[in-house]
Parts: sequence; structure tokens; C-alpha cells
Amino acid sequence: MRHRYSILFFPLHIIVDFISLNTAFVGAYWIKFQTIETVSTPPYASLWWIFNAVWLIEVLILKPYVYPRQLFKANNLIKNLVVLTTIHMAVISISWVAMKSYYYSREHLLFTYALFIAIASAFRIGGLLFLQEYRARGYNNRRYVIVGYGKLADSIRSFYEAHPEMGFRFFGYFDQPSSENEGLLQGDYASLQSYVMREQIDCIYCCMPYIDNDQMKVIVEQAESKNYQVKLLVDFRGFMTRGASVEYHDFLPVLNLSSQMLADFRVNTLKRAFDVVFSLGVLVVGSPIFLLLALITRTTSSGPVLYAQERVGREGKIFKIYKFRSMYTDAEKTGPVLSGGLLDNRITPWGRFMRQTRLDELPQFFNVLKGDMSVVGPRPERQFFIDKIVEIAPEYHSLLKVKPGITSIGQIKFGYAATIEEMVQRLRYDLLYPERRSFLFDMWIIAQTLRVMAQGRGK
Repeated sequence: MRHRYSILFFPLHIIVDFISLNTAFVGAYWIKFQTIETVSTPPYASLWWIFNAVWLIEVLILKPYVYPRQLFKANNLIKNLVVLTTIHMAVISISWVAMKSYYYSREHLLFTYALFIAIASAFRIGGLLFLQEYRARGYNNRRYVIVGYGKLADSIRSFYEAHPEMGFRFFGYFDQPSSENEGLLQGDYASLQSYVMREQIDCIYCCMPYIDNDQMKVIVEQAESKNYQVKLLVDFRGFMTRGASVEYHDFLPVLNLSSQMLADFRVNTLKRAFDVVFSLGVLVVGSPIFLLLALITRTTSSGPVLYAQERVGREGKIFKIYKFRSMYTDAEKTGPVLSGGLLDNRITPWGRFMRQTRLDELPQFFNVLKGDMSVVGPRPERQFFIDKIVEIAPEYHSLLKVKPGITSIGQIKFGYAATIEEMVQRLRYDLLYPERRSFLFDMWIIAQTLRVMAQGRGK
């Protein structure tokens, strides 16, 4: 049976919230009265019963625990919890006035709701992190195929590869065979439906630029009987990178082609605060490691300990990036050259180790404190290479709207690039970041970076 565990999420969510609500009620009673022996006796026994009844009615009417995977995020979960709690508080207040039960303690009610939000939020965030890791390890996955092969099809596949915590597993492309897709397809349109049934596919993504209406009509008509979802992909990328937005006039979507990019003050402010605190913590706590790395770098090869190089930051601003030197001092005497990977003979033996473990990047926390960089963000490049990248992928310019970072999705999934083509491949991952910025997403990227460092898988 497909997704046999998914049906448990709804009752489990209900049970957890009822445990949280009752724990908060009893805990608040103890905080207020320093005892729990009388909580089950009148008059608080009736209030306790009303608390649970109101919450149950809310759940039955509002059905708040149904989330598509793309919206199963911490901010949505917490926002939903606050709305439910506010409604619950309003109903209890009205009931309190209607019953003229003025002998209930206001402090007890306040403590109850504060504890409930804290406990329920902790359960939600903990459950979310567990589920993301569970799905990233290959469990509780949704199987999908893509109909219509092209750049847009590659983009949606790259998105899910960059977000394994969402739990989507790719099962192939389907299209009419041609010289462009030779060897890349799982099958053609005729074999699609049999493959969907055999492999128990959950979702079919239809790329609108590459599929005709007749084929899409067949896919949609078969969806209900064969138990799969159909999702349409329309290529708005050329507009969205210029700051476009979608407006809805009743049911009619309208694409607003605005060149003005509105800054998200809250995200930028919180991100900067985190960058400063995190960087200071690394520099203070890690100072002995910095000194040790500097000493080894200095004694294993001649030259300066630190290496400074001009990079292009946000809005095209030039700044100097700092690293522990991992190459010999004359590595670029003939001009800018990309690293050829760990086998590059310009890299010192100690430099290879630092690159594998990403220790050479640690001095960039000084760049973060200065405000040139962020802890998480697309990697900054030199203008020489940016000019070459833009010739192949002009969408690179959209990365200049955010601060570059010490680590990024591209660094985790791809690593160092040895050619312009590899830089463009890494770019496909980093392009996902500007629109996905959030605190939890940054925490996930940092956690994955630490894992790469610990395993020495940096390339």
C-alpha cells in the first residue's frame, strides 16, 4: 500500500496537540497554585473539560493539519498554531464571560497559553526536523516523473535534488525521442501510463513548453483512476529573475513585470544579526584552531599564511576575500586559472587537506563581520570568471541581489569548480537560494556543510 505511514500524521498531530494542551493546563495550574492535586476538582475540572472540547471542535471544523509537502515548513506550522490558539483563547474568553466564572485565575489562563505555544512549537519543530532527516535518508518518499524534456525539466529535478528533506524521488523523463534527449528518457508517451502503474508514481510534472495539449489531456484524464497528481510547470524564469510577481484578479493570475526588487527587511535584519553572532562565536571559540592552522600553513610551505583575492559581492561591489593559503605563492603568475581539483599540482599537500575539510575558508568569517559576506549564500566569484559564466548563463546576475556566503547549496552538492562549465552546473544549485532564504534553510545548509567537513568530502 502506497504511503501507508502518511495517514498516521493527522491522528498523531491531534494526539500531540492534546498532550501539549493538557500538559500546559496542568503545568500552569502548578505554577499559579503550587499544587496539582485540586486541578481535577471543581471549578477547574469544568474549565479543563471545556479547553479540550473547544480544541476538538476547532480541529473538526478547520482541519488545520493538512499540508502539502512544499508548505510543510516551520513558519507555516507556527503561524497555524498561533491562529488556532488565538481562536481558542477568544472562545474560552466568551465562555468565561457567558458563565460569569470570574473565580478563574487570569494568570493561570495566561500561563496555560504561553506554555501550550512553547510545548506545541517545540513538538512541531522537532517533528519537522526529524521528518526532513527521515525523508532525506530515502524514506516516506513521493515518486515523480517529468513529461517533456528540456531546461525547465532539469530545473525541477535539480530543485528536489537540492532539497532531499522534501522527500521527492525522481523516476525518469518521458517525451518523444529526439536527437536532443537521446539516452536521457525513461520512455515515450505511449509507455507512460504503464510505467506509472508499475512503479506506483505519485506525481507527474508536465513541462508546458515541451508537451502538447492532447498529451496533457490524456495525462489529466487518467489521474483520478490511476491515483496520481498532475502538476504543470510554466517557464516564468526569464521574468521572475527581474523581480516579477504574480497577482490574482479574482481567479485570474496576472504576471506583474516589475523591475524593482523589494528587500525583505525582516529576513535581511535577522540574517545579519545571526551572521554577526555566529561569526563572533566561531572566531572566539575557534581562535586556538586558527592559530594552529596558521602555524602549519606557515611551516609546510613558503609564503604568507593568508591569501587575499578580489571577488564580486552584492550589487557588484568588489571586496577582498580571505582564505588560508592552500596553493604555492606563484600559482597564478600567468593569470586567473580555475583550480583543477585536489590533483592540481599548484595545491600544497597541506592545502589539499584544508580544501577537503573546508578549513581554508575559515578566515572568511572576518569578511562576514565586515559585512561583505554572509555565512550562507552563493559563492562569490572573480569578475574575470563572471564574464565567462554570463555568456552561458545570463541568469547569474540574479545571484548578485543577495550577499555571497561562505557556504552554499552549490558548495554542498557540487564543491569547487574546475571549469566554466562546472561553474555553470554549480550555479544551477545556487540559483535556488535567493527565493528560498529562511532561518531553517540556512541551518540546514550549515548542518550539511559540517557533515561535508567532518567526512572530508570537499572537492
